[in-house]
Amino acid sequence: MTVPTPWVELRRFTAARVALGRAGHGLPTAAHLDFQEAHARARDAVHSTLDLDALEAALGLPAIRVASQAADRRGYLLRPDLGRRLHEADRARLPPAPGAFLFVVADGLSAIGVQSGAPALIAAAVPLLRRAGLAIAPVVLASQARVALGDEIGEAMGAAMVAVLIGERPGLSATDSLGLYLTLGPRRGRTDAERNCISNIRPGGLSPAAAAEKLLWLTGAALQLGATGVALKDEQPSGTLLP
Repeated sequence: MTVPTPWVELRRFTAARVALGRAGHGLPTAAHLDFQEAHARARDAVHSTLDLDALEAALGLPAIRVASQAADRRGYLLRPDLGRRLHEADRARLPPAPGAFLFVVADGLSAIGVQSGAPALIAAAVPLLRRAGLAIAPVVLASQARVALGDEIGEAMGAAMVAVLIGERPGLSATDSLGLYLTLGPRRGRTDAERNCISNIRPGGLSPAAAAEKLLWLTGAALQLGATGVALKDEQPSGTLLP
């Protein structure tokens, strides 16, 4: 017999697994099966791939395709270091973009959120950044990529700043979360302490429009401060720093 829990009302306010109840010393069958399904979806998300043709069409902007040194998904998962290095054959294909703002769209650990979320975020952010006087470099689409791959790409293109849009590690309640990592002066050797992150960009989290506004504010603050990362605190006021 399933024993009800007095705090089941909490489930109205969150997608997290709370107030599942119990059957004897275990979970109710429905909750157990739901957990197994969610776990399978998360595993599938890790192995999902970007439809690059559809992604490029949805972006509606000039784009270049590159890959990391990870030869396949297995290599990408077992060797994170290879996902941080650019495939040498792709380096010569990167156009110069000195002083520009660069978007790198990467598959990361879940391509599901990237496929739908990245075009919407870029569509919202590009007009804001252009109105602030920033030049936008061609978008780079990166396969088998980790966040740090954006440093090497940005350095090769001479970009002033790079925003890496990447699939976040899927959880049991969300497999479609997009993360954005902003780095001023990208170059090989940058650490995560030198980046600012905007996370949980998805239908059930932060909207692309809100993420674009936060990106604009962080960009303006970074240019004023001359740094991103731990030196730059997200203290976004009601208005933006850039006009």
